[in-house]
Amino acid sequence: MPQTKKRNEELLNKANSLPICPGVYLMRDRHGKVIYVGKSRALKHRVSQYFQNSLKNVKTARMIGATEDFDYILCQTEIEALSLENSLIKQYTPKYNIRLKDAKSYPYIKVTAEEYPRIVFTRSRLSDKAKYYGPFSGTSTVFSILDILHKSLGIPTCKRTFPKDIGKERPCIYYQMKQCCGLCTGNVSKEEYLASIRCATDILRGNTVAATRILKDQMQTYAEEEKFEAAARCRDTLRALERLHQKQSVVASPDVNVDVFGVFTDEMSTAVASMYVRGGKVIDTKDWVFGADIISDSGAWLSFFVEHYMLHDDIPQTIMLGHEMDEEDSAALESFLTQKAGRRVTVKIPERGTFKNLCDVAKGNAEERARQSRLQAQQDERVLVTLASMLSLESVPERIEAFDISNIGSENITAGMVVYANGKPKKSDYRSFRIQSVSNAPDDYQSMKEAVLRRIRHLKTDTEGSFSEYPDLMLIDGGKGHVSAVKEVLREENIDIPVFGMVKDDYHKTRALCTETEEINIARERLVFMLIYRIQDSVHRFTVEKTSKAKRSTMQKSSLEKIQGIGPAKAKALLHALETYTAIKQATVEEIALVKGISASDASRIYQYFHGNE
Repeated sequence: MPQTKKRNEELLNKANSLPICPGVYLMRDRHGKVIYVGKSRALKHRVSQYFQNSLKNVKTARMIGATEDFDYILCQTEIEALSLENSLIKQYTPKYNIRLKDAKSYPYIKVTAEEYPRIVFTRSRLSDKAKYYGPFSGTSTVFSILDILHKSLGIPTCKRTFPKDIGKERPCIYYQMKQCCGLCTGNVSKEEYLASIRCATDILRGNTVAATRILKDQMQTYAEEEKFEAAARCRDTLRALERLHQKQSVVASPDVNVDVFGVFTDEMSTAVASMYVRGGKVIDTKDWVFGADIISDSGAWLSFFVEHYMLHDDIPQTIMLGHEMDEEDSAALESFLTQKAGRRVTVKIPERGTFKNLCDVAKGNAEERARQSRLQAQQDERVLVTLASMLSLESVPERIEAFDISNIGSENITAGMVVYANGKPKKSDYRSFRIQSVSNAPDDYQSMKEAVLRRIRHLKTDTEGSFSEYPDLMLIDGGKGHVSAVKEVLREENIDIPVFGMVKDDYHKTRALCTETEEINIARERLVFMLIYRIQDSVHRFTVEKTSKAKRSTMQKSSLEKIQGIGPAKAKALLHALETYTAIKQATVEEIALVKGISASDASRIYQYFHGNE
């Protein structure tokens, strides 16, 4: 519980820094896997609710318990967020989006081919002249879109049949709530109703410009004909569309396949955000953040895109850029992409319309990524400066290496080393060591000494690679004795690196840092405490995973097969009958001989193998 509380506090702080705008969020577990995708019209409010102490249902509590971090993508509209959520759910099939477990076919939004068309949910796509939009991965997405369309355009949701039931019954409560146009009253003409349906289909296709134009033309016509109630309905629909910001930028028409890039640059950093649109839907996104010293001229972007597409075989017919490139560089990029794709590829910088909106969305995401990266870098720097002050270090610890020991009995003793660079994990530099100097019984001190010694010898001999980088700080999972053992190694190797132990409490949780003689309380500095907590948790998990992997590898070659006359079949029979390796060791000759397939001589040799001449 303390670990979960601290993690939720960290994620709540991150959520509170989000903007209040539409977007999609992706919850990730400790392995980085997406476990839940959601959307909101106000990201900050929605995501922060997850990490507060308010009561949650069982499903949400389970999901939050498994969440280690989250990502997010900004959108311009709620409809855009809905469509993006749907695309990302299809892509990641996250565990906690329960609707994905539905074994039925994917749902669609259907505009029927009746005289008075309806907009409905369906799972079957038939040859019935109706228009289908989708498929969507879950019913929640469909019903959310339907709810927005029905309420904003006043399209009926009742089971009445039109035109047969027009004027026969009193209108329902939705009409009184102004969420239905009241087709049943007879006050709405067929032309008005069909205009609303056309608006809905335009919106579903992403063509809201046409929908708005039709409504404005219709409103003008009704006003000239003095049909003021009809004109007022058109006006209200236009206002509803404006309030919902229905202008699409992420979802384009179904035949659109483009890659979109947006760039944001300021004095502190440069960020690039991309959206990959296939079939009119965003199927993936990616962003990059570079330091303040990056050159961001046209030639640099040409090199960036060439390198990017060297790694991608899926090249669409059009690449949309939200920033300028020299004509020569743009032509060179087109030639490269055309040659690699084997067909014509065009690079465009749109100035208006849907694609300009897409580029603006990408640029907005790039700006947000740059902002968050800058805030995180500033926080990380403050934390490292504070840590250096608390530990009286001569310099800020830009590279921190942490060590832990894990063993299963005296077998598979493993040391793990994790690296944090500028306050963030650098997983490419993680290393593990199979301890060789300890064999009879576990010895944490000797194991730690061997691991650090091997690390230091790499530091002395390697001229490139991660092992050649000098650590500014070593953290050891353990107390004063562990620190003393490691310092002994460093003195013998004539290496001067600050070393501190990460002390745990009775519940095996981070409590303090220590030297050979004293403990240093870090609880008063929350951000420092959280950094040390993350490092200690990371090195522990990494080391245990490596130990377990080594154990599984060892178990694949059963020790029983080393006994004369015992092959895979007999070893399997022994383990099946006596259940554990320890039980076999403790069994008598008579008990072993009772196992099917094991002869008396086999039983004697097995017993002798474990007990010798005792």
